[in-house]
Amino acid sequence: MPKTLPKLGRALAPAFESGPVSGYADRMNLRRLPKVELHLHLDCSLSYRAVSRLAPGVSPEEYARDYVAPARCTNLADFLSRAPKGFQLMQSEQALQLVVEDLFEQLAEDGVVYAEIRFAPLLHTAQGMTPEQVVAVVERAVERQSCATGIEAGAILCTLRHFNEAQSLQTARLVEQFRGSRVVALDLAGDEAGFPLDAHLAAYRHAREQGLFRTAHAGEACGPESVWQTLELLDPQRIGHGTRSYEDPRLVDHLRRTGIHLELCPSSNVQIIPSIANWADHPIDRLYKAGVSLSVSTDTRMLTPATLTGEYEGLRRTFGWGEEDFLRVNLMGLEGAFAGEAAKARVRARLSLSGAQHDTQGS
Repeated sequence: MPKTLPKLGRALAPAFESGPVSGYADRMNLRRLPKVELHLHLDCSLSYRAVSRLAPGVSPEEYARDYVAPARCTNLADFLSRAPKGFQLMQSEQALQLVVEDLFEQLAEDGVVYAEIRFAPLLHTAQGMTPEQVVAVVERAVERQSCATGIEAGAILCTLRHFNEAQSLQTARLVEQFRGSRVVALDLAGDEAGFPLDAHLAAYRHAREQGLFRTAHAGEACGPESVWQTLELLDPQRIGHGTRSYEDPRLVDHLRRTGIHLELCPSSNVQIIPSIANWADHPIDRLYKAGVSLSVSTDTRMLTPATLTGEYEGLRRTFGWGEEDFLRVNLMGLEGAFAGEAAKARVRARLSLSGAQHDTQGS
């Protein structure tokens, strides 16, 4: 298998991206803004470039029909029903390496300078790899691609809502086992509305006892009560999405006071959450103005055909965000990142340099 993916271009136009944004010379300048992305699922972000290598018979039309979720899904479970299309192709060392390479190519094209990439190791054992082997392969691939591209990166290991207690605890112990590598944290993802937290209490207790970083999905398929429960029972430092927190002013105040960081993904949220009909309905601007720590991510670049540049374009178009706002949310994201201080300092310098350059150009 060749080391480099062919330059096929984007077979599909990103469905949620807009045109050029006023206030910038052109879209390319916005793309070049250095960006931090904290919420990004490896197994749900395969481009057509990658899928065409792993499943050569898949046409662009089939990719759009079978791998990309509808622009409006019934709910989170409907959205996730297409997720197996990705991880079913990622059952060998070569396939995992290719998908990591593909994602880093997407990140480089998108101006990302720091990324945390999450995946569930237990989903990649169908052809005989152990979970430990899966993590080792992805960790080494992230290390190589980070060095090759200059993109600072970490890996987050996901347990899933439908996993049992033993599987969840196994995932937490993998984070512990790979401590000090590119593996940086534990996450809980999956069908929030369909499965309670009970099976994951032991895993998060173990993670706390071992001093491991923790995030967890909540407030996406369910309302603010899910965020409250997740904070109380799992004690994460961050919340994946947390979008519906805005429905409870007391929760918004709690998030602001405690500094719990929200990993918001606007296009994905519009796609999944019935109460958010369009970008104008998305609460990100209200949460931002309320002083909640948050950052912007794409979530799944396959199920949701989005780029971070496209998310920024939507925020600029809908809420009037400019360079200062993007710099601020990126610095908040970096502050909440599960990275060492040396890596944070390097990224902060790149973000600050960009801000200084924009100030100079505007004066």
